[in-house]
Amino acid sequence: MTIDHEDDLAGLRRAGRAVAEARDAMLASVAPGVATGDLDAVGRDVLARHGARPAPPTVGFPAATCVSVNEEVAHGIPSPGRRLRAGDLVNVDVSARVDAYWADTGASVAVGTVPVRARRLLDATRLANRDGLAAARAGRPVRHIGRAIQRRARRHGFSVIRNLSGHGTGGGLWEVPSVPGWEDPDDGTVLWEGLVLAIEPFLSTGATWAEETGDGWTLRTPGHLSAQVEHTVVVTRGDPLVLTA
Repeated sequence: MTIDHEDDLAGLRRAGRAVAEARDAMLASVAPGVATGDLDAVGRDVLARHGARPAPPTVGFPAATCVSVNEEVAHGIPSPGRRLRAGDLVNVDVSARVDAYWADTGASVAVGTVPVRARRLLDATRLANRDGLAAARAGRPVRHIGRAIQRRARRHGFSVIRNLSGHGTGGGLWEVPSVPGWEDPDDGTVLWEGLVLAIEPFLSTGATWAEETGDGWTLRTPGHLSAQVEHTVVVTRGDPLVLTA
């Protein structure tokens, strides 16, 4: 989506606020013994208060949000029987529509105390998202976002998941252009002012590919931890406007 007028920006801000508040409420509820289904209920309630329609059920996903733990990198199905344990890494991903506008956000956090390498993975993923945002300026190639993310990951000794990427959003949940977390030299797409993007690096302790699981939704990186941070932004000629801060 490209913003055409102030009404678009106001609508996107409402959607961004809804998903950001749901994300933050879910993360604040993370603790040992809490079920991933309980986190989903928290997010669903916040979205309902904003009059937001969660995106996952519109494509058949069996919950309002995605909650992924440890080796699960994306699209984890929340469950009342899946309880968090100290030392876990947990990711929440929240996407929803308010009126005609969509926004998408996510973040990974530790459950209690985690090993040093897991903590460094979380820190590197947060920095990779920051670097990706800084590269998202009108007139620059899309691939510069991926280059910034990839450089940050390598600097900290981590890998980028290459079959998951950011995307255009705003008028629909998934729109063009694709925004990979690595530099694709063949992608000549140039960013333009007013473009709405979801920028979401997926970093791992060694995996470069997310594998499908038997439930039809959850993607895993067997033997490796993974983390994600995602924000919906509007591209400008300077720093992007972050709608899900």
